[in-house]
Amino acid sequence: MEYTKQVTDTGDKQEMTLKQLILKLKEWFRYLRSKWIVIAGLALLGAVIGIFLSLKSKPRYVGELTFVMEDSKSGSALGSYASIASQMGVDLGGAGSSVGVFSGDNIMAFLTSRLMVEKALLADVTVNGKTTSLADLYIETYRMRREWKDEKLQHLSFSSHTDRKSWTLQQDSIMNGIYMMLTKINLKVDKPDKKLSFISVRCTSENEWFSKLFTEKLVKEATEFYVETKTQRSRASVNVLQSKADSLERLLNKMTYSAAVTRDLNQNPVRQVATVGSELVTRDKVMLQTVYAEVVKNLEMSKMSMAQETPIIQIVDVPMLPLKKERLGKLKGIVIGAFLGGFLSIFYLMLVRIYREIMA
Repeated sequence: MEYTKQVTDTGDKQEMTLKQLILKLKEWFRYLRSKWIVIAGLALLGAVIGIFLSLKSKPRYVGELTFVMEDSKSGSALGSYASIASQMGVDLGGAGSSVGVFSGDNIMAFLTSRLMVEKALLADVTVNGKTTSLADLYIETYRMRREWKDEKLQHLSFSSHTDRKSWTLQQDSIMNGIYMMLTKINLKVDKPDKKLSFISVRCTSENEWFSKLFTEKLVKEATEFYVETKTQRSRASVNVLQSKADSLERLLNKMTYSAAVTRDLNQNPVRQVATVGSELVTRDKVMLQTVYAEVVKNLEMSKMSMAQETPIIQIVDVPMLPLKKERLGKLKGIVIGAFLGGFLSIFYLMLVRIYREIMA
């Protein structure tokens, strides 16, 4: 009996607590309903502020470029050729086991690196008949000179023709500020689909030309540097072998003329010793032909290796004028402003009531 009584008392307390909660919610609802004029007024004020901001906000232009990259790798047959060539002292650029400096998601981090962004910013472009750098166009777009108090900075400009090592401390500081703003606010590099190799580069700014040109220049600089780095060893081997092949070809041509001259001088020799010179020239020519054939074969194999290591980068979509605009629409501004105004007013009224109950 005592146990049953305790359970009943606990149930009554829980029931009373639930009733109190419901009554409290009703009390709060009646209180907020009595303040509907204040809530509606602040919501209307928020809507007015929202539509005002939508009218005053500048449009932001989105320049988006999509490309696909495929890292080609050498096959096993070419790898076996490379091992044979390496035994002969010829480097084919690491065919068969080449691992790129950049792979997978690293290319996306590479696109937002300081080196690539700075190269793109220093590129000269022509906008409305005026040649300028993208860095100067960015400074002009965001009116950064207004914040510079130093008179010398008012005439500061960036150009690809200026030696990077000769920059002043102010130029380094400004370029670093532009880089930080770009990578945090304007630039976005990602994969639309994680399963595919498509990479999207988006630049959003208040200047339509900057969004378009910066996106194109950034991808151009990054892909060229990427391909050059990937094929650096193979290209070096090709250049060395090409130089050797050209030298041997010139020497072989001279040897051929020498052999012909020697045979002409000894067409009807009285003594056999007269033919020794012709035989020596012919022997040297045959040896030179053999060496030349091996060098040319290795040169072609090295070119195959470089072709296998060269990544295939295909541009899929490019930014086309007019670019897509992003701005705060009137309806969106009204809805967001009204919601924030109403929410803040309710929050304020609840704080005031709680404070009064505590202080009472």
